[in-house]
Amino acid sequence: MTAPITAQIARARAAMATLKGASQERVDEAVTALAWAIHKPEHARELAELAVAGTGLGNVPDKIAKNTRKTFGALRDLLRAKTVGIIADDPASGLVKYAKPVGVVAAVCPSTNPAATPANKAMMALKGANAVIVAPSPAGYETSARYVELARAELAKAGFAPDLIQVLAAPIEKAATSTLMTLADLVVVTGSQNNVRRAYSSGTPAIGVGAGNVPVIVDETADLDDAAGKIMRSKVFDNATSCSSENAVVLLDEIHDAAIAALERAGGYLATGEERRRVIDTLWRDGHLNRHLIARDMAVLADAFGLGPEVAAARFLMVEETGIGDAYPLSGEKLSLVLTVYRARDFDHAKGLVHDLLTHQGMGHSCGIHTALPERARALAAELDVVRVLVNQAHTFANGGSFDNGLPFTLSMGCGTWAGNSISENLNWRHFINITHLVTTIPEDRPSEEALFGPYWAKYGK
Repeated sequence: MTAPITAQIARARAAMATLKGASQERVDEAVTALAWAIHKPEHARELAELAVAGTGLGNVPDKIAKNTRKTFGALRDLLRAKTVGIIADDPASGLVKYAKPVGVVAAVCPSTNPAATPANKAMMALKGANAVIVAPSPAGYETSARYVELARAELAKAGFAPDLIQVLAAPIEKAATSTLMTLADLVVVTGSQNNVRRAYSSGTPAIGVGAGNVPVIVDETADLDDAAGKIMRSKVFDNATSCSSENAVVLLDEIHDAAIAALERAGGYLATGEERRRVIDTLWRDGHLNRHLIARDMAVLADAFGLGPEVAAARFLMVEETGIGDAYPLSGEKLSLVLTVYRARDFDHAKGLVHDLLTHQGMGHSCGIHTALPERARALAAELDVVRVLVNQAHTFANGGSFDNGLPFTLSMGCGTWAGNSISENLNWRHFINITHLVTTIPEDRPSEEALFGPYWAKYGK
């Protein structure tokens, strides 16, 4: 098991050596080659079709959109960044910063995005003049391997060493992925929390991401139809495969009924009490999500739940809940077209529900609010342990970067130490470079004892 992967690592290092001394322009051409390999229309469609056929997750049109939009946005971000040679020179501090590669990157990728995520990570890795070896999920292997094949061809066309990107050989097994994690210089993991924990215990520097379970507040000042439309578009995109998909909405009592009506106009169906029980009994088996119903079309869900044609024709299913915790499965991440609905007395109650939902699952990831009151969004940001608080936005399209917000485009969202992660931001190019600091002397900056301790002495004495 070890020998073939050791050989891949050696080829990756040899490929990296060909980039030594390359200009920023040349490195950016390699990044662009990786982007074009998935963004090219016929490739975007082929990879989307392979992904749905191989994993059974999501749908082809949305995977095409994901393959192109995420790649285009990431390329925009990457081409604006400097990662070769001197990247900062500050005479006032006497510091000059030089970017250096981190080495061979092990990119562990999930079945939910078997083309877009490898492409995204590979682009970031090559931006730092690194090489990358993709470790796909077993179900996503064919798609990931095909992307790597297309990317290698595009790199060769532009005069680069194809071994700058490789993929583990089939069949994909835990032992092979673990060996790659051990031998690489950096591990970047998106997917199951088991994989994240294995990466952190590999002995190699690792970046992992946390689980999602996004709750969103709709308050009495919100434009209800605008909020409902955004929630719907975000929830149904790629059949809710994204960790950023809304899992619960918290509706303030004052506008609860009107908000439900708006969500129904947007294509939602509110389950009755009996229907709610069927959903719970079917969507979870032995305390775990039913894998056969994750990221499936509404027609499939309606049939599995034993519900009628009205549900099959809906865009998503709403199910009311009051409790939070292990005894209330609807309070967790669902990865399906099922949206949990909570009713809050007022904003403080809503904020408390969001806190409890994230404490139960999704700690550190994100939450959102639809409101006309900026101070409420600021209260969420100030008081909740989350990396991202989105205001009047569709989470799936905005959490991982958007053309109308300032977050970097990514498919991997760090969730901070709250989720056991080493980063509390969107994965981006900065995580794929080492920095050498050239340090020269500056005029001495030594304040007096009085300047530093004076206020403390005056208040508490010496």
